Amino acid sequence: MAVEAVFTPARLRRARFAVAAVFCVHGAVAGSFATRIPWIADHAGVSAGQLGLALAFPALGASLAMPLAGAVSHRMGARPALRLLLVLWTLSLTLPSLAPNVWGLAAALFVYGATSGMSDVAMNALGVEVERRLDRSIMSSLHGMWSAGALLGSAAGTLAAHLGGDARVHHLIAATVLTVFGLLFCQGVLDLRSAPDEEPPPRFALPPKSALVIGAIGFCGVFAEGASLDWSAVYLRDQLGTSAGLAAASTTAFALTMAVARLVGDRVVDRFGPVRTVRTGGLAATAGGALVVLAPHPAVALAGFGLIGLGVAVVVPLAFAAAARSGPNPSQAIAGVATITYTSGLVAPSAIGGLADLTSLTVSFGVVTLLAFGLVLGARVLGPGARSGTADAAGAALKDAAGVKGPAGDPVK
Repeated sequence: MAVEAVFTPARLRRARFAVAAVFCVHGAVAGSFATRIPWIADHAGVSAGQLGLALAFPALGASLAMPLAGAVSHRMGARPALRLLLVLWTLSLTLPSLAPNVWGLAAALFVYGATSGMSDVAMNALGVEVERRLDRSIMSSLHGMWSAGALLGSAAGTLAAHLGGDARVHHLIAATVLTVFGLLFCQGVLDLRSAPDEEPPPRFALPPKSALVIGAIGFCGVFAEGASLDWSAVYLRDQLGTSAGLAAASTTAFALTMAVARLVGDRVVDRFGPVRTVRTGGLAATAGGALVVLAPHPAVALAGFGLIGLGVAVVVPLAFAAAARSGPNPSQAIAGVATITYTSGLVAPSAIGGLADLTSLTVSFGVVTLLAFGLVLGARVLGPGARSGTADAAGAALKDAAGVKGPAGDPVK
């Protein structure tokens, strides 16, 4: 039996706010890191190609570590596991800026990616459990809180970069503050535990064929997101010759539009449907990518990154919902789609760097633009009517992946 068998509406509201705050803290770590990538690259003495190689290691770390989140949650319970994994993630922020060379940076980013992936699985599992119990969609707004956190982290990073601050000091302070807030917020999340005799969750889940095309749509959206978040500052500095402060502001512009779009995303999807929402977003992201590639002035590129953020904001929640309807095994489909989409976001930065080393960053973002247009072409596979009714299937899948189990019996609505 689970520790908490009955949840009052007030308790569920508190749990929603707590998990939303955890999403915010998680995003703030990513935003804090992304704005200081140019400083970290200069400090480690790495080229664009070497930076791209190093940025492949978060993907490797996350891919290897994400399956472990299920075992940790199964053994410890949802709340203690989230508390541990979130603290490891916030503290990992201090590592990349300490790297003396490309291999030190790769090792630091491996740990950074591993802790990111495990804490991401744990908090999403708790998020979908709250959504299921509230019986209404909240996942877009939770991801909006992640983007809001990324915005806060990138805003602080922009200020630090503008003042010429040492990223080692900046990240030490940020990690300390975010660790404290993360521990406080984790106290309010649901404390769900597996039954003592319950089998551990499966470590891996391969997507069925019916979910592969949905995963491809998620891949396009998350690739554009990951590329823009990690490379926008470098693009403005290297391609358009901007100052460090203005270059970092591009990450802020991207995170801002992502946050706004996700915070209102549930209402937009309910009104216009997932296909029209994603298709329109794909057009916006494609236009944004074209502005970045053709930008004659930094302000145009800033607007382009903002449009990319606006366009890809709700792709991931809608991909999960569509996967739940894609075949006879919704849990397996959603777990597989989640793997594809999250891996895309982690692989994107290194792919952009490798292509930039062979050609240029302009060509790299030309590829991002083409992938954004893939959202326009493939939006129809997300299907009509993706709403909170799919939350039960989505919740079950992500909880299976994270080892989070609810109480026996029917959930309290």
